[in-house]
Amino acid sequence: MSDYAIVQQKLADLRQQFQDETLRVEDEFNRKYEEFLEGQREFPQSILKKRQMELQELLDKNIAFKENSRKELEKAEQDLMAPLKIRLIEVLDKMGRENGYAFIIDTDVKALPFINPAMGHDLNQQVQDALK
Repeated sequence: MSDYAIVQQKLADLRQQFQDETLRVEDEFNRKYEEFLEGQREFPQSILKKRQMELQELLDKNIAFKENSRKELEKAEQDLMAPLKIRLIEVLDKMGRENGYAFIIDTDVKALPFINPAMGHDLNQQVQDALK
């Protein structure tokens, strides 16, 4: 499917944007943490506590951002792949009905350790041609 490559590129771009932002916020946290470590002996207790709370808040936000990013990527993948899966199902349905098949097995999941080739047909090339 030519659309599959487009979907994969969109997902790669989105993944890269999230990685770039993650690096940016990690760099910001590391910079502030280093500043904290350099000055912690000289800070009055109230400033020390304030800086510790700021660092903890940044850390919590970074963790939440990573989790939200993961969820957004999963949702984006589901949303982008849905039309492709529907098209594939439609093509397989049509091929199955036209050829009188009882079922079509997807062997990509490696759940079938053995398939007797004399008892079935390999439709990979036909499916690929139909999806073009």
